[in-house]
Amino acid sequence: MPVWLREFRWRQTPAAVYLSLPLRGVRVTSANIFCTDQYLKVSVPPFLFEAILYAPIDDTNSTAKIGNGIIFFTLYKKDMAMWDSLTLPNANKEKLQYLRENAVLKAHEKAKEETEAKKVTKQEHKKYALEATMKLEEAERKRIEDLKEKERQNVTKELELWRKEQKDTEKQKRVQKEEELYQEAEQLKEKKKEKMNNAGIPNEGTSKTRLKPTKGCGSYSMFSESLKEEWLPAPRSAATIKINFTPRVFPTALRESYVAEEEEWLRKQAEARRTINADLSELEDLKEEEKNPDWLKDKGNKMFATGNYLAAVNAYNLAVRLNSKLPLLYLNRAACHLKLRNLHKAIEDSSKALELLTPPVPDNENARVKAYVRRGTAFCQLELYTEGLQDYEAALKINPKNKTVEKDAEKIRHLIQGTTQDS
Repeated sequence: MPVWLREFRWRQTPAAVYLSLPLRGVRVTSANIFCTDQYLKVSVPPFLFEAILYAPIDDTNSTAKIGNGIIFFTLYKKDMAMWDSLTLPNANKEKLQYLRENAVLKAHEKAKEETEAKKVTKQEHKKYALEATMKLEEAERKRIEDLKEKERQNVTKELELWRKEQKDTEKQKRVQKEEELYQEAEQLKEKKKEKMNNAGIPNEGTSKTRLKPTKGCGSYSMFSESLKEEWLPAPRSAATIKINFTPRVFPTALRESYVAEEEEWLRKQAEARRTINADLSELEDLKEEEKNPDWLKDKGNKMFATGNYLAAVNAYNLAVRLNSKLPLLYLNRAACHLKLRNLHKAIEDSSKALELLTPPVPDNENARVKAYVRRGTAFCQLELYTEGLQDYEAALKINPKNKTVEKDAEKIRHLIQGTTQDS
């Protein structure tokens, strides 16, 4: 049972009520106080104080100070008037219960309103912060764009100035060249005069055939033509150049020789080098070297070495568009797909490389081993260990001395045995 506190002191003015409530020996916090416009409650177990106030108060501005075992309330009245008593007189239990419940409901509604108000305020603050951030970002973006535009204008001005200087230089060189041609033509004419005078030939037609320079840029064209006619060398005589090739020597016996296969392999490689399947009209913007599959293959190899596998795949893709008959393009692209975990594409490219690596000859042994190993690796990463082991064994048949392939094949066998035992 709670202990009701009956001892308290209060005094009033027309504007406020001052209430002191002694609570010695217990610790009081703000959580122990509940106050509405007409209801005041202090609950500090085992003590309890409850009061239905005589008239409504301004519970928002009213205060409570705790110290030295006393709670001192300052309750501001809503209406300026003197109270006859602190509590409401002649209140029965039903009215007290109603006022108590009404006070609790009001307190809940007030707390809900405050929560909603805080939520709205928080949203407004977020909105304001977002707008401020967007303004800052917009200002920064505009500043960067202005800097870019200014830099672009400066570069354009420099480029225009450089072009103007180049044009002036070319014009000056052209004028200088024309002057030199004119001087050479004059010297040639003087030499002809001297020869004619020395030979005793009368100079009757000189005035008719004399060349008169005209004004303008094209004033020396006649002299230049005469110089070309006089100083051009005779055309070269045609001839046939014979080329001798060093014969290929195959040390193996004829029954073990791969001469026919090697010749067919070399012929296919040469045809693949000469074949370009891509429609170059779509690739007009490319440079000349970028239209060379071998150059693209080397570029893809460099990108692969630096770990830029996506760029390497793009280079190999363009090379395949240009020439789809080179097996090394598919083989290298399969290695990139393995790094990028595109396992099905790695299997597809390895299979395509094996199709092109025919007939099997010593020159393409290493390429076929790589194709089988890469396809087998992709199968194993897809947990298709049986297919992977078949590819590794095919690679070992080509090169039985490859210890790395043999070691990996042994690991796959152990995996297959472990999977079989578990099942």
